[in-house]
Amino acid sequence: MDQEKIGKFIASCRKEKKLTQEELAEKLNITKNAVSKWERGLSLMDMSLLKPLSEILGVSINEILAGEKIDFEDIEKKSEENIIKLTELINLKSMKYGIIGMALFSIILMLISFFKGTPMASIVSLLCAYNCVTFLSRYKIRKDKTDLITGIMFFGAVLCNTIAFILS
Repeated sequence: MDQEKIGKFIASCRKEKKLTQEELAEKLNITKNAVSKWERGLSLMDMSLLKPLSEILGVSINEILAGEKIDFEDIEKKSEENIIKLTELINLKSMKYGIIGMALFSIILMLISFFKGTPMASIVSLLCAYNCVTFLSRYKIRKDKTDLITGIMFFGAVLCNTIAFILS
């Protein structure tokens, strides 16, 4: 989803309705800062606000998610694109929570390893393997070459660490 495009679209629809950010926020029972963040493309609205937002702005939910007015002939095509993009966004958000969980788990493992005096090589391998899978999964969704390169680098670290473990 193109947050900036969606934000500009929301701003233009709001202005067409002669609403201020504060008035729109009041109608949605949120802060004007939230509306400001949407319009600047810094964040997306909570999905529960899509229906009331579309009603207030007089546009369809599809148009909000596409960030543009949609011709009648293109509705089906845009609906499918928006559903796919929304699914990808949900996948990325769930990965974020996985990364946070893994970071906390890693910190706990390192502390235990430090206090017990055990080598951290296995923990480093575990972290690298997790990051490898995470970045390669993100690449599959976003097709961002940075994610692919990062995933490959983490795979290389796991491979080197495993070889060093076997040879020691």
